[in-house]
Amino acid sequence: MSDLLKKTNLVGVASAALLLSLILIIPASRDVAFGFWDGVVGGRNHFNLWTTLSRASIIIGMAMAALVAFRAGLINLGGEGQLVLGGLVAALVGVYVDLPPVLLAVVALVSAMLAAGLWALLAGWLDRVVGMPLLVASLLLNYPANYFASYLVSHPLRDVMSGISQSHKIDKAARLPRFSGTILDYGIFIVIILVILIVWLERNSIFGYRLRMHGYSAKFAEVSGFPSGKIFYQALFISGAIAGLVGFLVVFGFSQRYIDGMLTVPLYAWTGIVAVLLAAITPWIVPITGLLFAILATGAGGMERVAGIPREASQIVQGMIILWLAATGKPLNSKDGH
Repeated sequence: MSDLLKKTNLVGVASAALLLSLILIIPASRDVAFGFWDGVVGGRNHFNLWTTLSRASIIIGMAMAALVAFRAGLINLGGEGQLVLGGLVAALVGVYVDLPPVLLAVVALVSAMLAAGLWALLAGWLDRVVGMPLLVASLLLNYPANYFASYLVSHPLRDVMSGISQSHKIDKAARLPRFSGTILDYGIFIVIILVILIVWLERNSIFGYRLRMHGYSAKFAEVSGFPSGKIFYQALFISGAIAGLVGFLVVFGFSQRYIDGMLTVPLYAWTGIVAVLLAAITPWIVPITGLLFAILATGAGGMERVAGIPREASQIVQGMIILWLAATGKPLNSKDGH
């Protein structure tokens, strides 16, 4: 009964807050609509459309990273730290390793995925060996990763001539190419391939089957003879490696260097988690919800510019979604979520 009341209260709070938001926005609804469209598309040159797609590829990538862990019933909240470490390692390799451009990009990609995957495994080790719950361990590991990256690009590895905390630029020949006249790079193709691969493997491979069974019930999977411990570490490593891949894509594509805060301030990892939960942890729906959040984020800028609606309004909407999920959602190993 108390759980029911708690959920009812949360729904009431979410509904009231959403209603209040609508009351504030309705008087300028026409301007809001035009502003939102302008924010997403960007007028005649469609500049913001490319920004939306670029942001969507990052969010969807991080959502797929969270999805792998969630499908195994593991609450990996360390995506942000794994993303940061992946981006940092990619930048270090891209700037300080002397290799032919294509080989340099490949080495940076592998290094980023390996570093982020091992960081995720550290959270698993703290859970299984030290006894620290995975949720807590993965969350806390975000902080040393973030601060370590911030220190490096603010002091010893800083591009002093730029005047801000960032690394030197990646060699131009090694960067991911962009679509002509846009800021959208070819990294979006890698994300599309990643999504297709995960969706296919999750439904058509032995590993995907074991992942789902572990998510339904780890104890049942273990009793049934499944290598539960192996699945635990494999899921975490793959989840972290995907986050590292996304970090590589941002550094070698969108930003062309590592900039302090560029992967944490936009809340890519947390938005990815919300996108997965909104999709009910269903792989093929995740790209849709990820795109919706990207549209919401870029459209907020247009609303602020045209209608005077603060861009924080989009965060309010996202907060309403989180409240709704918290009020009506089910555990990660719930059968309905699979």
